[in-house]
Amino acid sequence: MTEPFKSSYKKLEYEKVIRQLAEHTVSRLGKEKTLTLLPTKEEQEIKTQLEETDDAYLLLRLKGGIPVAAFEDIRPHLKRVRIHGTLNGQEVAQIGRIIRTLREIKSFFNQAKEEAITLHRLYDKVENLDAFSSLERKINRVVDEGGYVLDDASAKLKGVREGIKLTESRTRQKLESIVRGPQARFLTDAIITMRNDRYVIPVKQENRTTFGGVVHDQSSTGQTLFIEPQSIVDLNNRLRQYQVEEKTEIERILSELTQDIAPYREDLEMHLSLLVELDFIQAKARYARSIKAVKPRVSTENAVSLFQARHPLLTEEEVVANDIILGEDYKTMIVTGPNTGGKTVVLKTLGLLQLMGQAGLFLPVEEDSTMGIFSSVFADIGDEQSIEQSLSTFSSHLTNIVSILKQMDNQSLILLDELGAGTDPQEGAALAIALLDAIAQKGSYVMITSHYPELKAYGYNRPETINASMEFDVDTLSPTYRLLIGIPGRSNAFEIARRLGVEDGIIDTAKQLMSGESQSVDHMIEDLEAKRKSAENQAEKARVELREAEKLHRELKEAHKEYQNEKVSLKKKAETEANAIVEKAKSEAEAIIKELRDKQLEGTHQGPLKEHEFIDAQTRLSRLKTEEESLRKNKVLQKQKKKKTLKVGDAVHVQSFGQKGTIIEKADANQWVVQMGMLKMKLPEADLVQSEEEEAPKQRVSIRRSSGPGVSTEIDVRGERVEEAVQQVDRYLDQALLQNYPKVTIIHGMGTGAVRKGVHQFLQKHSQVKKFEDAPANQGGNGATIVTFK
Repeated sequence: MTEPFKSSYKKLEYEKVIRQLAEHTVSRLGKEKTLTLLPTKEEQEIKTQLEETDDAYLLLRLKGGIPVAAFEDIRPHLKRVRIHGTLNGQEVAQIGRIIRTLREIKSFFNQAKEEAITLHRLYDKVENLDAFSSLERKINRVVDEGGYVLDDASAKLKGVREGIKLTESRTRQKLESIVRGPQARFLTDAIITMRNDRYVIPVKQENRTTFGGVVHDQSSTGQTLFIEPQSIVDLNNRLRQYQVEEKTEIERILSELTQDIAPYREDLEMHLSLLVELDFIQAKARYARSIKAVKPRVSTENAVSLFQARHPLLTEEEVVANDIILGEDYKTMIVTGPNTGGKTVVLKTLGLLQLMGQAGLFLPVEEDSTMGIFSSVFADIGDEQSIEQSLSTFSSHLTNIVSILKQMDNQSLILLDELGAGTDPQEGAALAIALLDAIAQKGSYVMITSHYPELKAYGYNRPETINASMEFDVDTLSPTYRLLIGIPGRSNAFEIARRLGVEDGIIDTAKQLMSGESQSVDHMIEDLEAKRKSAENQAEKARVELREAEKLHRELKEAHKEYQNEKVSLKKKAETEANAIVEKAKSEAEAIIKELRDKQLEGTHQGPLKEHEFIDAQTRLSRLKTEEESLRKNKVLQKQKKKKTLKVGDAVHVQSFGQKGTIIEKADANQWVVQMGMLKMKLPEADLVQSEEEEAPKQRVSIRRSSGPGVSTEIDVRGERVEEAVQQVDRYLDQALLQNYPKVTIIHGMGTGAVRKGVHQFLQKHSQVKKFEDAPANQGGNGATIVTFK
């Protein structure tokens, strides 16, 4: 890369943007990668980077971002693994944190797929991501988050550490008896401390022989000796031995774990690169959110349209957004206007946003803005080099421009601030025009700022060239910093002088001294500004509303498309699930009905066949039944149903149960009491459909019903044979269940115990029996059994 191109980064403040971007990373490696980000002129690479940023921005908005936690550079650790070194606990823990992050990222993207979040690039990027599950489990069994080797890493380590705790406890107990007992008067302080990894106490110099043992240290004055009393020497020795064993065992455990990590070394290094890449991509998304940036369109024809472009380094309070358009209808823009009017800021904004876009960053512009793809961006802004090289301002600018002319091509973007300044105005204007002609012959794209009135005429007369200016409010004598494309700037000197109190006669004399050409140009500009302001007030609202309408239309179109896709998908899924449920329920209900009817016809079902069993089975089937679409929509049939008035004695079809019944009485304005077999129910009128009496079927299934009084809560089967007793109990339990009794009593007597045993065996197999037990002593003891239903 050439030096002038590098100098453009500094002049356009690109490096400041990259430093701000780097602050959004979570790792040192991610920050280092970000700081090396440079623009590219490769179309596919630009689009890929923008799409990656777009993916991360979408995930940031919908799910809070990719779960990339802070991580360390584990490459030195992996290098030591390669040369068969042993990792320490902290290094193992750092590898474990990266593996956990990889697992969380894999889970995150799997969930995003399940939620049908559409991404351009990131699914492919993480497709081969490995969660290293088995290695993570091994690491978690050995070390904690801080790298401390856990007690349960091995049985031996656990035993050694228990020995350390026990020995330390005994040592401290002995020392506590000294520092808290009568011998404390021999100490300078009642504390227990450590010297040379051994427990000691501070003893006065004159009492050094009182406790015996070993002197390990003394105070600076020599008045205090740190002595290991003879009574704890053996304990300290044992503690030291445990500590040596602990260290040896930890080294063995970490050595084995390092060997377990070795086969994954290359894969871990590749996944570290992926983590760095994801950290970098997410930083671009976070930076975009911080400056309220959007994804620009990319024009390979360099038709730049940056709507409401803002300089990213200025705060919202400072910046004034401007539409910057270049490249489609004109390749050269000449911006004129007063000093401090914002011309240089507009120049820098165009160059900086173009560099950011070609580096894959979102731009602080409105939706539907378009960036170009330039082979290079050259800028000559400011006069810093004049100080560094002891050159005049004019010489400094000219040196830069000569370098640009040598390197530019037809895909270059050239930004020139105050072209031709620093010399005689007439010569400077002529030189500026000649330079613009040279750039135009090369086909480059250029934006310049200038004060020369000659360049205003140049902007009118040259093809693919347009004038622009920075608006100035004469009433407030201050610039508005708004870029006006198509209108050249004027000095406004006479208007400013008049408002500041200069006499009209002086101003008129000054106007007479101006050349006719200059006056005509000023009149032309004044007329253009008047027309512009008139049209702008009318067009601004329409333009904003049009953009909002287009944006809303686009969003609605996308939402409608998503809705239709989701609707079809959900309908198909629901139909499939509903059909499966209906088929299963239908076959089960039909099987139950067939079984009950077969038993009745064969006479194998002892006792009365209960009507509620038929109703229950048929109801399960009828609840899954849905009227055909044509019948539901048939207004004639619906009206016929409504015409019939229900009355007591009518035969009706109960739709919710799928059963026929007879109306017994009217419950209230909207409800009737209906008899369905043995059941009476209060039902809403909307659930009843009047039906005609049907002819009696040729063959009926006989159902015996009990006509006697209510069922008792107990049954006596004493004196019966076992088989007969069980059959009676079976029929009785059915009747009791129908009466909704919570529990009943079966009296079977004691006797030989055969009846009791047979009844208990039957109860064990009964599906509706929750439990059964012998009756209390005052109710028959083991001669009776109390049965509790479910």
